[in-house]
Amino acid sequence: MPGINEVLVSRNIYSETDFNGLYPLSVRELDRYHWTSLSLAKKAAGFLVPDGRVKVLDIGSGAGKFCLAAACYYPDALYYGVEQRRWLRDHAEAARIRLGLENVRFIHGNFTQLDLRNFDSFYFYNSFYENLSGINKIDDSIEYSVELYNYYSRYLFRQLRQKPRGTRLCTLCSSEDEVPPDYHVVGTDMDDLLKFWIKV
Repeated sequence: MPGINEVLVSRNIYSETDFNGLYPLSVRELDRYHWTSLSLAKKAAGFLVPDGRVKVLDIGSGAGKFCLAAACYYPDALYYGVEQRRWLRDHAEAARIRLGLENVRFIHGNFTQLDLRNFDSFYFYNSFYENLSGINKIDDSIEYSVELYNYYSRYLFRQLRQKPRGTRLCTLCSSEDEVPPDYHVVGTDMDDLLKFWIKV
């Protein structure tokens, strides 16, 4: 696990496996394809939180792993995760309580219901991909379609375009359909799957 963090160590969490132990088996089994690793969460948060108490939104936060890990490594920021599956939001909240974190909030709902002007930085592990055929899906509890993929991508594009200069965005496994042209890549990792953007 990248570095030592007193919150995690105080709860006997020394590895990715230990962290995943915060969740039941049904959630742990989804980790390989759907959740952010601790090392990537630390890198992404390090970019998204340049200084001060910024508000970071994870769009499609799933079981909350990014927000929870980021909140441990960069505790000065406030982290919000929005997830449309209530059962995943509930598992995220249970893990937050077990970690005793006060700088994380999980919201049950669709990200289109939020006002993105209330947030400073954004993390996006392409939660829209599930709408495309041939992609591993978390479950069958929500509607899927190519039309939804296009709608969500266009909606996020428009919202990001309205953000001020200097807004930070981190994408993982993104097709970049949702990224406006005035966001420039300032760094990459994981063979360009992880990208760091700043609006200029």
